[in-house]
Parts: sequence; structure tokens; C-alpha cells
Amino acid sequence: MSDTVLLSMTTTPDPQTRHHEVIVVGAGFAGIGAAIKLRQAGLDFLVLEKSAEIGGVWRDNSYPGCACDVPSAFYSYSFAPNPRWSRFFARQGEIRAYTHAVADRFGVMPSVRVNHELLAARWDSDQQVWRLQTSAGDYSARFVIMACGPMHKPVTPRIKGIASFPGASFHSARWDHGCDLAGKRVAVIGSGASAIQFVPAIQPDVAHLTLFQRTPPWVLPKMDAPVSERWQRRFERFPVLQHALRQMLYLAFEKLNNSLTRPRSRGKLQARALRNIHRTVKDERLRAVLTPDYAIGCKRILQSNDWYRALVKENVDVVGGVAEVRGKTIIASDGSSCEADIIIYATGFEVANPPVAEIITGVSGETLATRWQGSPQAYLGTMVEDCPNLFMMFGPNLYTFSSAFVMIEAQLKYIMSALRTVTSRRIRTVAVDPQSARAFNDDVQAALQTSVWNAGGCQSYFIDKNGRNSTNWPWTTGAMRRRLKRFRLKDYVVDSSR
Repeated sequence: MSDTVLLSMTTTPDPQTRHHEVIVVGAGFAGIGAAIKLRQAGLDFLVLEKSAEIGGVWRDNSYPGCACDVPSAFYSYSFAPNPRWSRFFARQGEIRAYTHAVADRFGVMPSVRVNHELLAARWDSDQQVWRLQTSAGDYSARFVIMACGPMHKPVTPRIKGIASFPGASFHSARWDHGCDLAGKRVAVIGSGASAIQFVPAIQPDVAHLTLFQRTPPWVLPKMDAPVSERWQRRFERFPVLQHALRQMLYLAFEKLNNSLTRPRSRGKLQARALRNIHRTVKDERLRAVLTPDYAIGCKRILQSNDWYRALVKENVDVVGGVAEVRGKTIIASDGSSCEADIIIYATGFEVANPPVAEIITGVSGETLATRWQGSPQAYLGTMVEDCPNLFMMFGPNLYTFSSAFVMIEAQLKYIMSALRTVTSRRIRTVAVDPQSARAFNDDVQAALQTSVWNAGGCQSYFIDKNGRNSTNWPWTTGAMRRRLKRFRLKDYVVDSSR
């Protein structure tokens, strides 16, 4: 059946509710990508976005130094290359602009509704539609694509005495640009992906910076550089050059993933990260504090050329994790303390426990959060039991060290294949077969048991509150793309009643 002809089947939604064949929740890269494919397929759809602007994490994260840690030629849609990236690793403003440019270029903005936060999604078994309650009214849809993203809800730790802190405080994903850091004593809690970018950016301006670090990350050098005007013109004139670069980068990331499964290869990568520490950090005490005691890859691998340079400056101290706050005094787990005027949380997001699960109610009348009990599961990371006609982007056990666009485009191919299949066969609803889901998830967990994420000796956001890895894909992205290439109806329970 042609991609451009997808006919809807008759529904009888509530006349007071605005109805669409497909509703996409979220207008980050996953949601905009879904909108583009749905528009090309000729489907009736709508995108609901909670904020006043599209862009997802690249709208929300605007902290100083914010940039991508995947090369720009690879961190973009394969069908919408940008020959005008100004750097090998693009910065936040440029990526945000790319989101808008692509949405405009493919004509999907008229189908986006901003300031529409999803409050609840409930399956209506009688009418066989999803009922969506939003901050701007009610909707219904035959199919729903949840494109909320894994880095959606910032995590702020519970700290004893934090209410007594009299100064300003904010999360890096909600950066307070009105807060002047110049000449202030700043406490940064966390040393993950955002901290290694904004700490070097603010260090020269603050009077003193204390980094509260629970666990040090492995940090590799970042092979970043400006892309000259000459090369930008070449990419524009000869798209095959940028395509070739993208393919090279894809293979490089595949090699990185494969190296994490082999102790010898992982050892070479770890030795490179150790050299990165020794090159800059000469003080043995500080070097010991900054050297991880777990295998590289167990946590997210970071890249920076100025992280260690910032931490050796005279106005920076690195201490243990936060234990308690007493007014302006912040006490670390190692017993040290500091006075601070401002606290910045670099404490990440709810990744292993997606917040959207709390507002999705399936056939059984239970929310996904209730069914999952802290351990999310899905079939191919895309469809979940008890939720017919619902697809999840960046679902459980799809994360891997590669470009997010590899996952996005693989899932979109699968979702569009599913929509073509059910429409051509006049199927009303499609739900994952529990046996298929169970067999797949058993295979995933078995493969993860000996992986670096499970057995690398660290505690990470990949592991959920029950001690189960609900995040990582244990195989190559090539395997992921093959599994998601085509929707297989035999893995599902269908209802063809009309």
C-alpha cells in the first residue's frame, strides 16, 4: 500500500471532543519527526506540545556552554541534513534553530498545538479511541504516539535542611538567566553531562565554585572544531560528502558500542580517559577524587576539553556528595563544608521511570505506572501491554551510545509500517501479544546481565528503583534497525470489528 494513502476507519467520538486519526504528544525531535512522516503519509494528525515553543530538550536546556555530544552531521534527521552547521558538535542555539527550520520546511507547524499539556490519556474500550485531557481542552484519537522524550522531568534530590537555604537555586534544565553569578559563591550539585558543560563556562566569573560530586564520570577529549565556510559550501553543493561523513560517524559509534562489550577494547578506551585526567590534573589528591572506580561505559561516557582545566583552578573545590544544608552552609558526605550564595542542580532527569506512565490508563483501568511498578517494559521499546493503538518513542530498553536520531528514525519506520498494516487490513485495534512482549523482554534482560551497564560496578540512571535495567538496548543499533524495519502482525492481538 502506498505511503501517501492511509484511510481512516469510521469512529464515533464524543461530539464535544476534537477527534483526530493520530495524536502525537510532544514536539521535540521525536514528535516533529513523527509529524513529518504522518503528513507525508496523508494521515489526519495533531501534535500536542505542553510548552509555548517546539524543541524539547533543546528548548528547555539553555545553560551556558550547552552543546551536543554527538557530531552535528549525525545528530540530525537523515532526510533533512543541514550543511550549515558551524561546529563539528553543534551548540544549543543552533540545534534549536534547526528544529524550527525542519518543522517549517516540511510544513508541520500548522498541525502543532502549543500550550497543550497532556494531563491524562485513557483508553475508551466502548468507542475504541484514546481520550486525551489537556490543559487546553479534550481530544480523542484512534492512535497515539507518545513522543515525550526520556529527558523530560528534571530530578531535584531531597536534601536534609534544604528549606533553610536563603539563596537562589535552580536546576540546569531550568536555568535562571536572571540570576547573576558574577562574584558569587556557587555550589554545583552533580557532575554529569550538563555540569561538565556549564561549570567551565561559569568558573571564570564566579568568586568560588564548589562541586559536590557523588561519583566522578569518565570523560574523553571532545574532538570539536569550527566548520569553515568553505566546508559548509562544499556540504551544500555536494550533499554526498555530508552523507558519507554521517555514515562514517554511524560506523564509529557502532564501533564504540561494540568496544563496550569487549573487556580488552573497553580497557583501551578507559586508558584514553585516564590519560585525559593525567594530562591536566597534576595534584594527586584531586586526581584520585576525579578518577572513577567503575568500568568505563557503566555510566554515560562524557566528552570535554575544559572540564578538568576548570576543576584545577584556584577558585574551585571538588568535594563529596551533599549530606546536609544549614542555612548558607552546605555539608558534604566527606565532612567538608562551604558557604554558598547560589545552588545549581546538575542532577539529571527521570529516565528509568518515565513520568508519562502516571497519566496513561489502559484497558484494565490501571495506569502504566501501576502496572510497571517502577520497572518499565515494552515490546521493541515501542508498544506496551494494556495499551492498544499506542506507540512510545524512546520507550524502555532502547537507549544506546549513538545518535538519538538512529532510534527516532528506526521507531518511526516501525510505527508507519504498523499504521499501513492495520489500515490496509481494516483492523480496528492492535495490541502487543503478552507472550511476544515477555519473550522479548526476557531476551533483553538476559543479554544485559553481563553488560557493562549491569556489571560495570556503578550506580546509574540506567537501573530502575527495583534494580532492573529498564533503559539500555543490549545489542547494536544495526540490530535495532533490523528489528524495527517492519511491523509483524503475528506479534500482536488484533480486533477487526467495526
